[in-house]
Amino acid sequence: MSPQVTPIADTAQDLELTERMIAPDGQRVANPRLDAFVDDVDAEQLRALHRDMVILRRIDAEGVALQRQGQLGLWAPCQGQEATQIGTARALAARDYVFPSYRETGVIYARGAKPGDYVRMWRGEEGAGHDPEALRVAPLQIIIGAQTLHAVGYGLGILHDEADEVAVTYFGDGATSQGDVNEAMIFAASYGAPVVFVCQNNHWAISEPVSVQSAYPIAGRAPGFGIPSVRVDGNDVLACMAAMRWALAHARAGKGPAYIEAVTYRMGPHTTADDPTRYRPQTELDEWRRRDPISRLEAHLRELGELGDDHVAATQEAADDIAREMRAECLGMVTRPPLAVFDGVYAEPHSGLDRQRDEYAAHLASFEGEA
Repeated sequence: MSPQVTPIADTAQDLELTERMIAPDGQRVANPRLDAFVDDVDAEQLRALHRDMVILRRIDAEGVALQRQGQLGLWAPCQGQEATQIGTARALAARDYVFPSYRETGVIYARGAKPGDYVRMWRGEEGAGHDPEALRVAPLQIIIGAQTLHAVGYGLGILHDEADEVAVTYFGDGATSQGDVNEAMIFAASYGAPVVFVCQNNHWAISEPVSVQSAYPIAGRAPGFGIPSVRVDGNDVLACMAAMRWALAHARAGKGPAYIEAVTYRMGPHTTADDPTRYRPQTELDEWRRRDPISRLEAHLRELGELGDDHVAATQEAADDIAREMRAECLGMVTRPPLAVFDGVYAEPHSGLDRQRDEYAAHLASFEGEA
């Protein structure tokens, strides 16, 4: 029997709490609100989540290294946010459609991205690093909060088609101050669209602390739009999975949108163009390192006697293998011919696009013969 789908947070007092299932020291914490949503998760599945997070961290480190070596134009690190991304993404059904921001490396990994998919866009070779239809993940969105509007538009299409899907959108705490996010929530609530909003509250919107974005827990905004919400420990992968299962069940039941605020921390820079030491105290970073999501799950598995050295070694080997493939794919990429920029813009032939292609071809031809 599925757990009853009810709003997780009903009062201001509820929203002051951060739902947790695994404490920073690895101890399992009983959670009457969320336990039923993950009662099927056994040690084998926990080890799989651990493997995912270790691999994601290695992918992220390789992305930073490639950018520092001049092979990528930019990289948006997600170190510290592994539990939020893996926990929520692994709860999705294959038919659900994701609308990410630029930091959701873990989400596209969980949806089946290949090594080259992580770097293709950041190297400037394609507008989308992955095949959106194959992964059912829209291209990474650079414009802050715009993906929430896209998710709601897709959600309205789900309603129109009477399909059994949910649109899921990810964004940061800084994006909650954007009009796009609030307008998306208004539309989703007004039309009952099956959309799950996932706010990764990583405490810093570039150099602005979350206290500048909101003096009250961000999850408290959603009920004001008529959207039930839950505030979870974003460094607790089990709680993140449970929260997403609750939200998906709510949306699939025809009850409209749901909202998750995952309280986590960005351990690295906002992007590789950022220097967080100029605005973030080292003591704060040190405090959050003690809440590391990977170390937390490792401690929990060791407490259960379910984390052997063979698993740790095999996981690290798999992570290194993916990083090597990712680097090889990056260094081996061949830039497409200039006119390929027009490929895939429309599903069907378009006379206006044909004209633009011809004009651009003529422009390129005008440089032929020049030294």
